[in-house]
Amino acid sequence: MGKIAFVFSGQGAQYPGMGQSLCEASAAAKAVFDMADSLRPGTSKQCFSGTAEELSVTKNTQPCLYCVDLAAARALEERGVHADYVAGFSLGEVAAASFAGVFTDESGFKFVCRRAEAMQKAAVENPGSMAAVLKLSNEKVEELCGSFSKVWPVNYNCPGQLVVAGEPGQLKEFQELVKAEGGRAAPLAVSGGFHSPFMESAAGELAGYLSTVETGEPRLPLYANLNAKPYTAASARELLVNQVKSPVRWQETIESLAAEGVDTFLECGPGKTLCGLIKKTVKTAKVLQVQDQETLKAALSGLM
Repeated sequence: MGKIAFVFSGQGAQYPGMGQSLCEASAAAKAVFDMADSLRPGTSKQCFSGTAEELSVTKNTQPCLYCVDLAAARALEERGVHADYVAGFSLGEVAAASFAGVFTDESGFKFVCRRAEAMQKAAVENPGSMAAVLKLSNEKVEELCGSFSKVWPVNYNCPGQLVVAGEPGQLKEFQELVKAEGGRAAPLAVSGGFHSPFMESAAGELAGYLSTVETGEPRLPLYANLNAKPYTAASARELLVNQVKSPVRWQETIESLAAEGVDTFLECGPGKTLCGLIKKTVKTAKVLQVQDQETLKAALSGLM
């Protein structure tokens, strides 16, 4: 077997009950939820018994997802599975940074709570929406975005799938152009235009906040959404601040990891969105997913 990468899920993957059976199966996973409850009482209850509606509110989604992502990785490590590389999609990058030692679990959790509030506030100040564009090349989508003042490419997911964000009126017109070009645009159920210039005020707030937070050198290579390259301790703050207002270069990240010899990807956290994107990017990759007791067991046997 080649090298292993842990990849951490992003927003949109959340669901009621997430993390509960993981917590019951692993002391290391439970420790993550205990830490969260000590800093933000009721976090584990929100994960285990919160409603879908409650979990879809950004200020709840992000802290809860951070916990499930990190708990899944800790459960794997507790069972003797070690990552050679890590990366996270959007919010998942914060969990990846904590796992890699850039943050402590506590400082990463506090940052994620602040990030969620700042992004929710920016989304109210600058109302935006997002859509996934399918069946067109990245270059064609970028060209179409260029016809509008407030539509931007924001998530480079995999070949043939690029998410854009923008002002709702312009985004509607943009979707018509996509259709005319033979592509398909699927609106996303999100509360803002994330990873776009609409998040400028959130980035400013997070820069101020992170200037007081201590960061460490990653203990293993951690790939950034911003440039699909490994972090250094010196670049951590800048990468995480700019990440909220810049595109997520996920396809490039996965291609870079494959070029480094990674042939096994373990998605840590709810859902299996990243597994699907990775298979479309590197067809020969082995993808496994850990979000509960059952998938933990399946992943461990899949690695044998």
